[in-house]
Parts: sequence; structure tokens; C-alpha cells
Amino acid sequence: MKLRMTVAATALILTATAPLVAPAVISAEPAAPQADTPCPQSLAGALTQLLNYTTEVTTYLECRDQPGVGYRWQVFDSPYPSSDRWVSYGPKLVLHGQGQRNREIDSGDWIAYPQDSGSHCKAEQAAVLSSGGVTPPQVSTGEPGRPLKLQLLPLLFTVELSGNCLWQKVE
Repeated sequence: MKLRMTVAATALILTATAPLVAPAVISAEPAAPQADTPCPQSLAGALTQLLNYTTEVTTYLECRDQPGVGYRWQVFDSPYPSSDRWVSYGPKLVLHGQGQRNREIDSGDWIAYPQDSGSHCKAEQAAVLSSGGVTPPQVSTGEPGRPLKLQLLPLLFTVELSGNCLWQKVE
């Protein structure tokens, strides 16, 4: 009888604690970049955006080499951020293309590089039609840990980039 109670108690403890442990491993997302925190040299010159969901204000950060301290995320203070290198992390990075004023990203050939072996890069894009509307979304999704090659549409209206990825325009 004592053995049965010990086994039952052990099973109960394992059952009760298992849900607490598993989600942390499964749903781990990279931390959002923050101003004046380190970034890897491989992201030098890349931009990312942080959206404050409370105020709906977007802040752009650039990974820059800071003398004496190394590469760090710094606030990108241009009123018109545009780059041929972007970093996406947890939430979608929504960028305007050449089909809008003040584009943030150019059409053309791009490669997305996952920043870890389990991450997959995804782009959902829409372009401006001659009638003034926009195309239905076109989705490109890479395999986990593998680069994704894609073409951003001419007259790109918006693109949503997701995954823990570095997006780089092909020259």
C-alpha cells in the first residue's frame, strides 16, 4: 500500500510540474532588441523596429559599432528609415515598400538568414495594382534554420517579415 501511494504521489508531482516546464522550451522567442544593448557584429548596419503597443509609437534601432564598447543597438534618428538589411525577431516587422511614400525597404532579390537553427523566416507581401488596389498577400516561408531566397514585388505596398532572421538585399 505504501509503495502504491509513493508511485501515485510521484506521478501527481510529475503531472503537475510538466506543463510548467514544457512551454518555456517550446515557445522561447528571442528577446526584443533594446537601445544601448549589445548586438552581434554580423548585424552591423541592420535596422529593426520596436512597436510600443500602448502608445503605437514605432522606434527604429540600428546595430552600430560604438568605439570602446563594440556593437550595440542605437536609436536610428532619421525620419525616413530605409535599409538593405533588416532584423526581425518575435513580432512581425511591417515595412512599407516602393508603392508608398517614404519607403523603408526596396523591391528586388532578398535573402533571409535565420539567426538560430530552429527559426524559420517568413515574408507576407502585397503590391500596388494599376487600379489603385493591392494584390492578395503572397507568402514565402523558409525551412527552420535554412536561408530563404525571395523577390520583393515591384511596387511593393507592405511586407510583413517574421522569424528570428536577418533580411539582406542581394546586390
